[in-house]
Formats: sequence, C-alpha cells, structure tokens
Amino acid sequence: MPKPSRISPRYPEANTIHLVLDNLSTHSRHALEVRYGVRAGRRLWRRFTLHYTPVHGSWLNQAEVEISLLSRQCLGTRRIPTLDKLRCETQAWQKWANRHRIRIRWRFTVPKARAKFHYQPTDFTRS
Repeated sequence: MPKPSRISPRYPEANTIHLVLDNLSTHSRHALEVRYGVRAGRRLWRRFTLHYTPVHGSWLNQAEVEISLLSRQCLGTRRIPTLDKLRCETQAWQKWANRHRIRIRWRFTVPKARAKFHYQPTDFTRS
C-alpha cells in the first residue's frame, strides 16, 4: 500500500481518499494498526476508501483505460506546445472527470474472457 501517512496530508479537504489496490493481505486496517499504532492506524484507515482490482485482473488495465480516456477526451489530435500547457489541460480534464464522477466499469468477466480467447480447459496437455 502506498504510505498512507504521506498521502493523507496532501488532501486535507477530502472527506475520503480513494485508492485502487491489488488484493494483498498487507492492504488492511490491521496492517496500518501494526505499522502506526492502533489509534493512528484507525484514524488513517477512516480517511481511505479502498477499491480492489479483480483477483485475476490487473491494476494496469485501469491505468490503461484512464490514459485512453485522457487521450481521447482531453488531448485528441492536438499538439500541446509546452509542458506547462499540457499540465494545465490535463489537470482541468481531471477536475472535470472527478466532478462528473467518471468511473471505470469492469465488463470483461471470466466467462466473456474465455469466450473471447476461445478457452477450452480440455485443450491443454501435460508436457
């Protein structure tokens, strides 16, 4: 888990901070309590809303979707002349996306993946 003690102070006005994490056992309230003590760990834990990636999925898929949205909705085919202008444009888009609560919806289920990739469990042989 990213260091909650470093993340939390960066967003003092936020009621909750959303984190996307994989399904490791270290991503728990207990782990924070062990690391920071019971009181501080619980206080930190309450600031965060955790969103776990699918067990057999990848956080990278979510990052790829986010970058694709940024590319299509914000940048398009434009050439941004400076890094400052790029930063300004992407921050404005990010604020817009957050304000409109744009979400990533996982639609690629195991059955759909098996159909898409023509998975047949009996097709495998031992070597």
